[in-house]
Order: sequence, then structure tokens, then C-alpha cells
Amino acid sequence: MRNRSNWKRLVTALLLGFGASVNADELPLVDAHIHYSQDAWQVLSPEKAVELLRAAGLKKALVSSSSDEGTQKLYRIAPDLVVPVLRPYRKRGEHSSWIHDESVKSMLSAKLANGVYAGIGEFHADGEQIELPVMQHVIALAKQYNIFLHAHVDVDAVHRIFEADPDALVLWAHAGFESPEVISATLQKYSNLWADLSFREEFAFRGEIEDEWREMFERFPTRFLLGSDTYTPERWFYVGEYADWSRGWLPQLPREVADNIAFRNAETLLSRVRN
Repeated sequence: MRNRSNWKRLVTALLLGFGASVNADELPLVDAHIHYSQDAWQVLSPEKAVELLRAAGLKKALVSSSSDEGTQKLYRIAPDLVVPVLRPYRKRGEHSSWIHDESVKSMLSAKLANGVYAGIGEFHADGEQIELPVMQHVIALAKQYNIFLHAHVDVDAVHRIFEADPDALVLWAHAGFESPEVISATLQKYSNLWADLSFREEFAFRGEIEDEWREMFERFPTRFLLGSDTYTPERWFYVGEYADWSRGWLPQLPREVADNIAFRNAETLLSRVRN
């Protein structure tokens, strides 16, 4: 059930013009994990959504939605800001069913043919599900179009994706909700693996970066991306707050590492994609 308090906060923020524009000298960011699904566009206009993204000081926002119509609504009015990523979900509630739906193959193939997408995802799958025909088709499409996979998967699934295509480009959503030890080992094994930090606020929950995370960021300075993950309408209220929080902990890292995580790693990933 939706949280009424959060809904009230969102509506109030919109009425007040939530989010002041950032100063020109503030650290630019790329948010690699944005959704604008049907329940969001019913309460938040595309114009207001773009306004919130710009107010957060984002250089780019990687957007996927259930359905893709939401992504296209934002892309049409802000092609300079929005990077479309194609989700294999036609509507909410398909997280577990999509991978067994053979019609997903033709849907994705048809949409990718127009050439505006940088990736496929965010999709949910685990372990042996990577071996299913629909998922194998997704991997093949990403290879065909030279685009990345935004994968909400466990570490076993990461291994299986790279077994299917050793040259795949993979953005690992939420860094797999794994420990720094597991994340580091997996990044070490696969040079084409990046990890987004959405829902991983625990590494700087009190404002200071935890030592094991700092060591990992400095060991793999080119592999982490930011992400606010607006998976519900209420999360749009958090985009600016997440950007502010990120600008709080990033300066604790060496400047080059901070800039990499803030925006350069996302730019590198996108440069690997054929547009």
C-alpha cells in the first residue's frame, strides 16, 4: 500500500516547486537508475519530472520505465538530459513473470530497432534464470546492438551473463546488494562490469565513508555509478536529496575518484555503447 505521508510530501513539493537549482560550481552528477513508470506519470507531469532532474544538477539521467512510454515522455522533452534504457516490462508487476513470457522477445526486438536505447533493463533475474530462452535473447540483443544490460541480479547471474557473452557490458543494479568483498572479487573478474550504488547508502550512512567501501572505491575508481532509483512515485521526492547526499560524501575521496563516480564512469559506459 502506498505511504500516504510520502504522497503528501510529494504533492506538497510539486505545488511549491520542489528543488532549487544547483549552483554552477557544484559537482555535476549522472543518475544511472531512474524510473518514470505509469503510476509516476499519473501524479507527476513529464515537465515537472524533468524540472526535478535538472534542479538536482544532473548532467544525464539513465531512465527506464514500466512501460517504456514513461521513458519516451521524458526523452521527447529533454533529449539532452534523458538517456533511454529499455525495460522488458509492459506494466508494473512483471518482475517475476517477464522472463517466462516469450512475447517479450518480439517486443524488445521491435523497440530496439529504432536505435534510441543505450541499454536493456533494469530487469530482475537470478541464478539459473539467466539460462532461460527469454534472458538469452536479451543478452543476444544487447550484443547485437552493442548496448549495456542493467541487471538486478545476484552474483551467480552475473557469472552466467558473462558466460553467455564474455564481451557483455553490464551495469549491476545495487551492486547486487553484496558485500564489498564479493563486489570487489566480481569487479576484478569482469572488466566490463560496472555497479550502481542505488539503495547502498549504508557505506556513508553517518556521513563518513566506511573504510572497506573507501578502499573498494579507490581500488576500482572507474567502476561505480550513482543511482537514486525512483521505483515508486514517492521516490521522485528523493532525487534532489540523493544528489545533495552524494555531493556530501564524494569529496571525501580523491578528486579524480569522486569525479569518476559522480559522472565520468557513466560517460565511459555510454561511450562504449553504439548510439
